[in-house]
Amino acid sequence: MSDVHVLIVDDEEALVRSLSYALRGEGMRISTANSGEAALQQPLDDIDIVLLDLGLPGIDGMTTLDGLRQRSPHLPVIMISAHGDTRAAVQAVKGGATDYLTKPFELDDLLATISSTLALDTPVEPVAGLQGQSVAMTALHAAVQRIARSSATRILLLGESGTGKTLVAQALHTYSSRAASAFIEVNCAALPEQLIEAELFGSEKGAYTGAHQKRAGLVSQANGGTLFLDEIGELPLSLQAKLLHFLENGNYRAVGANQASSADVRVVAATNRDLADDVRLGRFREDLFYRLNVITVEIPALRERGEDVLLLAQHFAQRQALEEGVSPIQFLPDCMAALRRHRWPGNVRELKNLVERLTILSPGQGISAAMLPMPLQGQEVQPTHVLGDQLERAERELVTDALNRSAGHKGLAAQLLGISRHALKRRLQRLGIER
Repeated sequence: MSDVHVLIVDDEEALVRSLSYALRGEGMRISTANSGEAALQQPLDDIDIVLLDLGLPGIDGMTTLDGLRQRSPHLPVIMISAHGDTRAAVQAVKGGATDYLTKPFELDDLLATISSTLALDTPVEPVAGLQGQSVAMTALHAAVQRIARSSATRILLLGESGTGKTLVAQALHTYSSRAASAFIEVNCAALPEQLIEAELFGSEKGAYTGAHQKRAGLVSQANGGTLFLDEIGELPLSLQAKLLHFLENGNYRAVGANQASSADVRVVAATNRDLADDVRLGRFREDLFYRLNVITVEIPALRERGEDVLLLAQHFAQRQALEEGVSPIQFLPDCMAALRRHRWPGNVRELKNLVERLTILSPGQGISAAMLPMPLQGQEVQPTHVLGDQLERAERELVTDALNRSAGHKGLAAQLLGISRHALKRRLQRLGIER
């Protein structure tokens, strides 16, 4: 790490002196600032990394962090917090800091953190859904790179529907040492309940009706790579114990097999549900929840990403125009204002679908606010709880109608709704519908 230029921002003179001495001994160049105001006046072009104290006099560390990121969005910043301020430091990481250390810390810990942070000098290459320049997305990019290159093998993705959890899972695989091996995706809500175990762990010939030959499971196919379990909250309770066993030691048993097998797999699980609430209600195993909830990545909703909505809209417009063989649509000022105002309950997926529809209907045209669907044309947005109530009523009506049409037969009702029987069972429990 010779010739690395470090800016230390801290008002404790003794700590600054000791850090400067130790880091110079490692061949680094040191600049210092004893306040946030002084740090923001420093030229940053030659700075490689910043050590920033959270509790500064005058403007605090969070405000200083925001100012540094405005001046140099990709400059790595390691927050230094006092003992007991860990929660604030974690918030700083979510706000754009690359990592944090808690006082007192060992020099070896600081050097390791600086080294791992500087190793992330190449930003995540933009992919659809992960594009964005907002503070929230910059922090997500850094977290994905850091976790992807770590030894973590159990990762939980949290976020609303449509935020891009699958893309984040793929990025965690792509930027990991497992990238040369398989990335296997499983939608836990889409598989029939009676077949999920065989799909995951495989089966022996004759293990069940229709098992005419030995079948390798998805866990086996993902060996050495990544297994992405989407909608993990829909996994049947009966299978959660077997998944927990596999997560703990990598061992599993195919359906009908006499001997156990093992696989080295990074498991990335994703959900838009509140698993802690599901645990409380007995819908999800507590031990499995805590096994998964070690390394978590929270994916921001589109409404939390500021100007990213316009960047994404333009990206989707260009891509959709290529697919359709037409000129891209253009967003007029009143349209851009409407896109900024909208709450995007369907997140990035909703925006992508909107741009696709506009490109097909109005290729190459300038899009005004009047050409947008009614909910985007400037009407007041209903409170989130009102929308939630409306969605629940609509879902209840659809489920009830399907049950009535199938004379209460859940399998037929699930087919009418286009979901698995298990997914229907989950919805019946959540909606409090008993048949």
